[in-house]
Amino acid sequence: MLSHFNRYRLRNCDFEQPDLLGTAYEYLIKMFADSAGKKGGEFYTPSEVVKLLVSLLNPHAGMRIYDPTVGSAGMLIQTRNYLIRHGENPSNLSLYGQEMNLNTWAICKMNMFLHGVFNADIRKGDTLRDPQHLKEGELMLFDRVIANPPFSLKKWGKEEADADAFGRFPYGTPPKDAGDLAFVQHMIASLNAEGMLGVVMPHGVLFRGSSEKAIRQGILEDDLLEAVIGLPSGLFYGTGIPACLLIINKQKSTARKGKVIFINAELDYEDGKNQNKLRAIDIAKVVDTFNDYQTIKRYSKVVELSEIEENDYNLNIRRYADTSPPPEIFDVRAILHGGIPVREVEGEYIQELLNGFDISEVFNKQDVSYYEFKAEITSKEAIRDFIESDNPQVISQLERWWDKYKVSLHEINQKVETAETEMNAYLQELGYV
Repeated sequence: MLSHFNRYRLRNCDFEQPDLLGTAYEYLIKMFADSAGKKGGEFYTPSEVVKLLVSLLNPHAGMRIYDPTVGSAGMLIQTRNYLIRHGENPSNLSLYGQEMNLNTWAICKMNMFLHGVFNADIRKGDTLRDPQHLKEGELMLFDRVIANPPFSLKKWGKEEADADAFGRFPYGTPPKDAGDLAFVQHMIASLNAEGMLGVVMPHGVLFRGSSEKAIRQGILEDDLLEAVIGLPSGLFYGTGIPACLLIINKQKSTARKGKVIFINAELDYEDGKNQNKLRAIDIAKVVDTFNDYQTIKRYSKVVELSEIEENDYNLNIRRYADTSPPPEIFDVRAILHGGIPVREVEGEYIQELLNGFDISEVFNKQDVSYYEFKAEITSKEAIRDFIESDNPQVISQLERWWDKYKVSLHEINQKVETAETEMNAYLQELGYV
């Protein structure tokens, strides 16, 4: 292979499109992540999620960008690509990162090289226990910090953090078996006075109690949190649970002070065989909603900090931006008789469906009740045997009623079992089971 490729000069200027070598290498990284299964998530974040996160942070030329869990450098590369798409000079961008896995560090360095980035400062080591980007013994500060840390990392270094020499944990240290908010606090400590950060987190950080609640409270009381964004499930390697994005801004605009926007994008995605995917339209919808900072029914809500305080600093997204449609009104007595009526008065609902037809013209027995009717009808075809009228409009209305409202207890039980199985799987991944 070396002899073959040595016959050609392989520089970006020799290809049909610029940065072809880097793009090809990123393609190989993705293919490797696809085949690696759960381990793929240790070094690769799906590019669509990275594009969304970078777009929310809106970096510009001249900035210093830092990824404390850099992996294969996908986030830093996407930051350069964002500048190119917006007509800015990607060379006027200072890139920094740290990675503790030496094999992944090597992939990262190669990725940078093939993209023509020769001045990126990528260090080796454990970011929480031994941060490498220092200046005169203090943490370096950056304009943008972006990361996808390992979810709920166990043995992340709580003992060392309790005696941290850099003062990175002013809100307290999280539990020893869930290092999520340790990474968030390290990222906050690495921001300059005008900086922003975007980080991928499991949903557990939004509502877990004890020390994690105290950390959330501290971040909120300092008015640093700008947005909480819920993502669809099945986007990431190695886990089916949905994740969220936290956007933290040390210099919120006046209009956004004392507020947090919750965006629930859990329903907007493209189904995939092994993995779901964010579409361009899904990314644009989230970015536009964040930029406009607007409330959209069953999608987003701008919430005052006082309301979050009333909710005991719980950031569960559905508490503020619930995508669920309004619940149907159920009648317990009717369910026990095999269906779901929606009216208190027997016969009233069917009378409404019949658009003015007299019930006595419909039923074979004039004294039949609504519930007796529902109990005896066991299929749509049985409707014709139970009614007297040959009026096609009556038959059509009743058949539509069947299609819409006939739900058996067996079907309901099946749905409950499916929901419980899915919920238990999420609780297991979050460490509650």
